[in-house]
Amino acid sequence: MSLGSAAHTSVIPSGIPCWIELACRDEAAAQAFYGGLFDWEFTVQRDPATPTGRYSIATLNGVPTGGLYRAGAEGPSGWSVHISVQQAAAAAEWVDSLGGRVTLGPMAIPHRGNIVHAIDACGAHVVFWEPPATWEFATGVPNTFSGADLNTHDGAAADHFYCRLFNYTSHQIGDGASLDYAEWLIEHEPVLYRYVMGSEYRPDTPPHWMVYLALDPARGADAAAGQALMLGGAVVVQPYDTPYGRMAILADPDGSVFAVIDHSRAVEGWGTAEVDDPYDD
Repeated sequence: MSLGSAAHTSVIPSGIPCWIELACRDEAAAQAFYGGLFDWEFTVQRDPATPTGRYSIATLNGVPTGGLYRAGAEGPSGWSVHISVQQAAAAAEWVDSLGGRVTLGPMAIPHRGNIVHAIDACGAHVVFWEPPATWEFATGVPNTFSGADLNTHDGAAADHFYCRLFNYTSHQIGDGASLDYAEWLIEHEPVLYRYVMGSEYRPDTPPHWMVYLALDPARGADAAAGQALMLGGAVVVQPYDTPYGRMAILADPDGSVFAVIDHSRAVEGWGTAEVDDPYDD
């Protein structure tokens, strides 16, 4: 669940998560929440791909950590993942041929390169991005992106779509039955994860990405969960131990779900997670 570097500033190979983005209902509330929880600061720029034409860049110590914009009335809200491609137009063709659907683009965004918004073969929203040479994205340090899971009902469809598109190798890290959890690798290095939602989710829960944000061990997942509550968010899954670290699943005031993880607290086996399904109305 970690890319292991502080920031990227050069062209990267296809298939690497290279940006995270939040479509929200209330920009001011989202900025206050994430700014308070992760010390992010925000600057606004113009973006023709958003419903309002506005796009906020979140930064930590001057390095971009992700994007935020107000979703349209009919558009999806929540966190999404951008995956790098060498050519956005070619990626759009592959999406269609592999059973997905392009919803926007290819489109050139000033200062940000070319993007394609799509629905993948298992129904999750994803963005394919051909980033510019000046691309920069903080990862692998506290309060920045650490990794992402694609939560789906159809693991085979997800594996086929993304492994064909990016030549990933899929490796099962669960038992494949009670825990169907796979990592997608490039040259033996995991870059993304895929999870088949179990009984903790309602059967009608839509496929979605779970974005992980790393925590400073001095704070940890328990304190971060408490701070999220004080900032108007919610704790969806109470902090628990995993082989990757102690983690919790939180929701912001808008209801968008994400995970926090303290990698210093890794254990053997999985702890017990107390789950409140965020999609259960």
